[in-house]
Amino acid sequence: MRGTNKIINRAMWLVLAEILASFVTATAFAADGADQSTALTIYSLTGGGAVPKELYQPGLAAQMYGANFRQQIPGYAIVKQERAINLGDRRSTVRFTDVASQIEPMTVSFMSLTDPTGTRVLDQNYEFDLVSTDKLMQKFIDQTISVEQSQGDKIETFSGMLLSTAGGIVLKGADGSVQVVNGYSNVQFPELPGGLITRPTLVWDVVTEKPGEHRARVTYETKAITWWADYNLIFAEGKDANSGALDIGAWVSILNQSGGSYKDAKLKLIAGDVQRAPEPQMATGRMKSRAMAAPAMEMDERGFEEKSFFEYHMYTLGRQTTLPDNSTKQIELFPTARQVPCEKVLVYYGLESRYPIFGSPMTDRNFGVQSNKKVDIYLQFKNRKEVGMGIPLPAGRIRVSKLDPADNTLEFIGEDTIDHTPKDEEVLIKLGSAFDVVGERTQTDFKIDTNRHWMDESIEIKLRNHKDQKVKVIVKENLYRWTSWKITEKTHDFEKVDSRTIHFPVEIDKDGEAVIRYSVHYTW
Repeated sequence: MRGTNKIINRAMWLVLAEILASFVTATAFAADGADQSTALTIYSLTGGGAVPKELYQPGLAAQMYGANFRQQIPGYAIVKQERAINLGDRRSTVRFTDVASQIEPMTVSFMSLTDPTGTRVLDQNYEFDLVSTDKLMQKFIDQTISVEQSQGDKIETFSGMLLSTAGGIVLKGADGSVQVVNGYSNVQFPELPGGLITRPTLVWDVVTEKPGEHRARVTYETKAITWWADYNLIFAEGKDANSGALDIGAWVSILNQSGGSYKDAKLKLIAGDVQRAPEPQMATGRMKSRAMAAPAMEMDERGFEEKSFFEYHMYTLGRQTTLPDNSTKQIELFPTARQVPCEKVLVYYGLESRYPIFGSPMTDRNFGVQSNKKVDIYLQFKNRKEVGMGIPLPAGRIRVSKLDPADNTLEFIGEDTIDHTPKDEEVLIKLGSAFDVVGERTQTDFKIDTNRHWMDESIEIKLRNHKDQKVKVIVKENLYRWTSWKITEKTHDFEKVDSRTIHFPVEIDKDGEAVIRYSVHYTW
């Protein structure tokens, strides 16, 4: 094509560049299909919650987080690929394409499985100068091009030396005149530009003592990929207002915005808090993004197998799966556990907000007298084998529904997140606030003697139950004024939870009221 004067539009350039890049790659590999295998180990940094929903929409995410919005995706993966390559000479250049665009180049390792001791990499390059309209134009700065612009039904052509593409195409004509062209339909280039690729590529200078066909394994880390667990629970009422049963199902949600697709991959997921060294605070060229595709439900029966792995837990999928780029995939984590006993717990925390721990006595009598009226609702179950569970639960989101017998449909009643939870531990899920049970907290007395270093406070808590059945409520009180305290008077027994927290468990009859009073003596 060199020296020709053919007009090629932008779409044609992309197609042509793709063909040339594929041709160059084909000389390095025997095949990229049947001879390739991929294994993927994904690590999550979500802390129990799902990724913010705005990151599912690249356009919205770019507006909120800027061009580097993929950096908001909290996770990473270790990719292990095996491919057949042809090392025709003792020293060869190997081009390894289709790596994730969010690859961390410093984590790449190359090993020949055919000749592991006699084959090594002398140097490595990571090429990411991907073809784009802007890159094509930049290649022809200071060269002569022709630009076509549509003017209604007419097409006008402008020719000249390309000076700039910022704010429009700036051309310098043969007579020295300068024109700015805003918008164009076609561009005429003098030749095909070199040095542009359509896919991120690893390039190795490889030396071997055994020229010929090799089986190579490449391992690297990529960002912008994560996973978490989604738990779907169905609650059924028990014999009384405080008991019930749960059907517990779990799915793994995998979000892939790494810039790479993984076909028929062996999949492992790591659950646990794996230590990561902090990254240098410097500008990089890496970008991360994410779009959402419709969740795909895997139908193969071989699901995840869980096992302990170092001080973490590993979930290995018993079948291969495909993770396309820009996608969300869901896979069943374990079969639904039926009729798991649970307890509905109502908790009243009368302070308007949760106060921090103070480093000195809090002597202001007006501090903490504002009252919260909401009574929170929790579901609690034991993650034990005897009740059909006993499974290490990775961090994730829990959604709870309840069946409406009127039309036999499930209705959403609340959701929460859990951290990594071992077997035999209790799981506590906050669903919301009770409609028919309310509370009121009042400071009834306060005395202080700063010279003798003591203060007394009296509290009254009223709970009203407007339901047509008896309820149990745990009244949580923080003794936030100081660490040295003693309950001097009380109307109900309490449980000391920690150095500054006590619980009063009470029962309230239907349409009834319970009143708790206590006095506390602080010294310092």
